[in-house]
Amino acid sequence: MNSTDETILRCLLASLTEGEQPWLVTVVETIGSSPRPVGSLVAFRADGSQVGSVSGGCVEEDLVARLLAGEFNGPQVFLTEYGVSAEDNEKWGLPCGGRMGLAIQQLGNKDLQWVTSAYQAMLVRQTLSRTVTLTAGETEITPASKFAPLERRDNAMTHCFGPRHRLLLVGAGQLAASLSALALAMDYEVLLTDSREWALAQWQGPEVEKILGLPDDVVREHAADEHCAVITLSHDPRVDDMALMEALDSACWYVGALGSVRTTAKRLQRLSQLELNDDSLARLHAPVGISIGSKTAMEIAVSIMAELTQLRREAPSRARDA
Repeated sequence: MNSTDETILRCLLASLTEGEQPWLVTVVETIGSSPRPVGSLVAFRADGSQVGSVSGGCVEEDLVARLLAGEFNGPQVFLTEYGVSAEDNEKWGLPCGGRMGLAIQQLGNKDLQWVTSAYQAMLVRQTLSRTVTLTAGETEITPASKFAPLERRDNAMTHCFGPRHRLLLVGAGQLAASLSALALAMDYEVLLTDSREWALAQWQGPEVEKILGLPDDVVREHAADEHCAVITLSHDPRVDDMALMEALDSACWYVGALGSVRTTAKRLQRLSQLELNDDSLARLHAPVGISIGSKTAMEIAVSIMAELTQLRREAPSRARDA
């Protein structure tokens, strides 16, 4: 299930445009083990259909029944908990000892403007901060310089909407094909670039956006914000180094390069001679991926996606759930 903010906002926009009153549900608190982190969102339409997830289990079944029964009708923000006892954990399918708090708001005509503005901002990869009052359900959205964790005060809640995580792969080949398949399954937006027209024409991987051009130009135009990751896979230092120079000097949160330890040492030496400072060079993840003894293209792809997942979970400010 695609659970990005953009998709959730699109669902809400469609529902409101059709005159419905959908619900927006947000995970506002987790204690102990929890299947979804704070800030996770799910939208429910009037027929009970949903986009997103708060548990991936039985919580949604009970929640939609309560929504359709009218328990959470009205503009105010309702707070409810699941997993308050061992019996609840077993009943709702939560991990042992887990508990989560949810904020539930039914949206109406007054919310159409902010949902529309937020959705349009997502299309141009902007990050927005939404503050909603709990008693009246009044919403204010403002631009945000970067994604911030959810914050709840006495009568207000503030959380961010951020664009979908984008993964730019430099170099069309078998590994890029395997990596694309995994990344798409994990809800990344995948872009593929290569300066060789024939390589893009012979691409045998999944359907992704293919960009013909010089790698530094492509990074600058398509993968320079804090929600982007860039990985070089071309095996050609003339291509990889151009992309890495631009990526390491940008705001993208992850920069990785395929290669052995020996190749990496030579690459770092070249990049240092190209006037990249030590702080920029320290951002490079190379050899890319977690060391799991991988040999095949798919095994290497698994190690790379594992590293991306690990780093995203360690940094809540980046952790948009894929």
